[in-house]
Amino acid sequence: MANTASARKRVRQTIKRTLRNKARKSRIKTFIRKVEAALAAGDPVAAREAFKAAEPEIRRGVSKGVLHLNTASRKISRLARRIKALDLAQSGQAAG
Repeated sequence: MANTASARKRVRQTIKRTLRNKARKSRIKTFIRKVEAALAAGDPVAAREAFKAAEPEIRRGVSKGVLHLNTASRKISRLARRIKALDLAQSGQAAG
């Protein structure tokens, strides 16, 4: 247990910061799930809209320190690639 006043304060700050970071991570995951749901439904327009909302949220997670830059870049890249593949599949069906 913390004995000094400064150590007790650090414990309080850590608890607050942990809750805030958990909320941020949860929010990011929710945005990612919305993109993945649109992809699963096969709706490229909804997927693109959800991605436009998710990308800044993921990048904000990096600036706030809850995600590593490379992790965020990887997630964004993979989502974008899946949306592009869905677009190509949809346009291929329309042409064919």
